[in-house]
Amino acid sequence: MTESSKRLKVFTGNANPELAREICRCLGIELGQSEILRFQDGEIRARNMETVRGAECFIVQPLNYPSAEHIMELLIMIDAMRRASAKQICAVIPYYAYARQDRKTQPRDPITAKLLANLITAAGADRVVTLDLHAGQIQGFFDIPVDNLRAIPIITEYLKRKQLEDVIVVSPDVGGVVRSRELADRLNCPLAIVDKRRPRPNYAEVMNIIGDVEGKVAILLDDMIDTGGTIVNAAHALIEKGAVEVYACCSHAVFSPPAPEILQSSPLKEVVVTDSIHLPPEKVIPKLTVLSVAPLFAEAIRRIFDERPVSKLFD
Repeated sequence: MTESSKRLKVFTGNANPELAREICRCLGIELGQSEILRFQDGEIRARNMETVRGAECFIVQPLNYPSAEHIMELLIMIDAMRRASAKQICAVIPYYAYARQDRKTQPRDPITAKLLANLITAAGADRVVTLDLHAGQIQGFFDIPVDNLRAIPIITEYLKRKQLEDVIVVSPDVGGVVRSRELADRLNCPLAIVDKRRPRPNYAEVMNIIGDVEGKVAILLDDMIDTGGTIVNAAHALIEKGAVEVYACCSHAVFSPPAPEILQSSPLKEVVVTDSIHLPPEKVIPKLTVLSVAPLFAEAIRRIFDERPVSKLFD
C-alpha cells in the first residue's frame, strides 16, 4: 500500500459474505469482524467487533432480495462506522436495488433509485462501487463518487476460452444495444437485436429478430435475469430463426421464481452469470456457470485505497 499509516478494512453484511471473503483473499487481508443481529421485533443491530478509527473501510453488500433487509443492514453498518470515526467509508454494492425505478413512467410514480442514493449518502458513505447499473444515469443520482464497474471483460474472456464458431451477439431489447455491441466488438462478431414489446412488468413478448442468426451460435447479453421470461422468449425466437445454439449471459442473476425452472427447461445451452448475487442451492441449475467478480472488486478497492485510477479496469 502507498502509506504505511493507512489502514484498509473490508466488512460484509449478510447478503453475500462468500463474495466478501473472496475479495479479501484476493487482497491478501482478513475480513473485518462485525456482527449483525436481529431483535425479537425484527429490528437490525450492526456492531463493529474491531476498531475502525482512522481506517478506510469498504462494506460489501449487494442489495438483492430481501432488498429491504439488505438495504437497512448497509445503512446501519455505514452509520456505525461513521460514528466509530472511520476515515473513509465506501459502499461496495455489486447489485444495486431499485435500479429499474430510475424515472417516472406514470403520474405520481416515485424515483426509488434516487431515493436509495439519497439514503446511502445521508447514512455517511463517501464513495460507492457497483457493477453494471441497469441505468447508467443512476451514477448522477449520487453527490459522491461512484465507480460503475463492468462484467463484460470477464464474460468476454470466458466466451473466448470456449472457442465458439460463427458467433453472433444478440441484444434482448433495444435498450441493451450499447452493451451488446461492446461484447460483439470484443468478440469480433456481428450483432442482432430482439424487437419486443412489454405489455406489463415482468412480461415480454418477442416481436421480431433484427439481423441474420441462421446457422449461428447466438449469445444473448443482458444486465440481469429476473424472472427469465425475456431471455427464454428470445431464445425460442432465435431457434425458430435458425440459430444452432443459444447462450445467455448476464451480470446479475436475480432469478425470481420461476426463473430457475424455466431457464433449465428452455432451449438455452448455457446460462453464464456472475456472483454479484449469492445464489442459494435451489436456484443453482445444471445449465448455470458462475463467474467470479471478486478479483475485479478487489482490484477496484486496491486502486481506490492506493489513490490510483479505477478507469483502467474498464479496458
